[in-house]
Amino acid sequence: SSKLKEARSSLVARDEKVKNVVSSIEHNLELLAISGVEDKLQRDIAPTLEILLQAGIQIWMLTGDKIETATCIAHSSKLVKKEHPIIQIVTSSIDEAAKKLERCRQKNCAIVIDGATLQLCLDNFEEEFFQIAVQVPSVVCCRCSPTQKADIVRLIKKYTGKRTAAIGDGGNDVSMIQAADIGLGLVGKEGMQASLAADISLTQFSHLRQLILWHGRRAYKGSAKLGQFVTHRGLIISIIQAIFCAVYYFNAIPIYSGLLQVGYSTVYTMVPVFSLVLDCDISPEITQRYPELYTDLQKGRALSYKTFFIWVTKSVYQASVIMLLSIYLFERAFINIVAITFTSLILSELLNLAVEINQWHPVMIVAEIVSLITYSASVFILRSTFDIGFILTWQFFWKVTIVTLCSCLPIYLGKWIRNECDPPSSRKIS
Repeated sequence: SSKLKEARSSLVARDEKVKNVVSSIEHNLELLAISGVEDKLQRDIAPTLEILLQAGIQIWMLTGDKIETATCIAHSSKLVKKEHPIIQIVTSSIDEAAKKLERCRQKNCAIVIDGATLQLCLDNFEEEFFQIAVQVPSVVCCRCSPTQKADIVRLIKKYTGKRTAAIGDGGNDVSMIQAADIGLGLVGKEGMQASLAADISLTQFSHLRQLILWHGRRAYKGSAKLGQFVTHRGLIISIIQAIFCAVYYFNAIPIYSGLLQVGYSTVYTMVPVFSLVLDCDISPEITQRYPELYTDLQKGRALSYKTFFIWVTKSVYQASVIMLLSIYLFERAFINIVAITFTSLILSELLNLAVEINQWHPVMIVAEIVSLITYSASVFILRSTFDIGFILTWQFFWKVTIVTLCSCLPIYLGKWIRNECDPPSSRKIS
């Protein structure tokens, strides 16, 4: 109406005038119906959260709902188990908030806290709050603003040093998604804002189970193995060069030509090495059946200082054996040291790769065979580097075999003994 339009365009007391006009219009009305948008949980949320909790992942629910609604959702989604008592921290008193928070210490309970009390805790005893909150199985923060959600994610990273993943489906979750190490956006009825701002977009919350337990496991294991093997591959040829220079009284003489060095990093070993990303130690079904296996990944044992130095030790040992044993066995054929050591090096790397594989993929088999054929063909092509007459002799064959076995067999034997005495959890189950 003209009155409402006039009130909205007023420069003085606009809100009051609009309120008065609306009150004059909305009276003596009969209620016919009420419409609303149903905000219900997606399918399989409860089993997904239950499996993630069994995997040792702590879950915080940050929502804008009121405390009663948030508590009901936490129960229905199995975020809070029936045997876990709920301690609600809703107060405006600092002392009372500190007392309720202290009750949660050393208790197997769930914390439900509203936005105002949460801000009160963050302003007065931030560190103590997170020290206690990260120890309980689950935390529910209701009536949270988008800024508070992002702040909580940052503070969890600060006080725990752990990786965080934030998942949301609305525009008010964007700041939280961007603050996390990994942002996950759900495509839902609330729009595409969260999905567009996230690192990974999902259509169903239940897909999170497969994403973390299976794809996350493969990504971590594969990246760790690939990174360390690439380091080993570069280090072993460098140590061979260092030993060769030492034999020649530390003269800067390259043992391998530039063509061989490029071939070593590319056509001879690249495809087999990068095929390691296709390796997997267990099947997807087992990761879903035994989510506790994920706790092994959280310990970071696949990629640590210990594993790094193990690979460095392997490189030093194998390079020393290949170079020194070749010099000893082929003392009278020292002029062919390039062909001897390089052949042993290629064979050792392909054998190292084969031992690291848990489940063979067709691509891995093809990569190993093609690399071996490519090197064998290049021996006959690069006549200036390789002496074909010497390579085709029985002496070359059995001595290179001894060098390769001496460089690889002790390492494989040690790994087999270790796996037999202390097998990994995945092997025990599978």
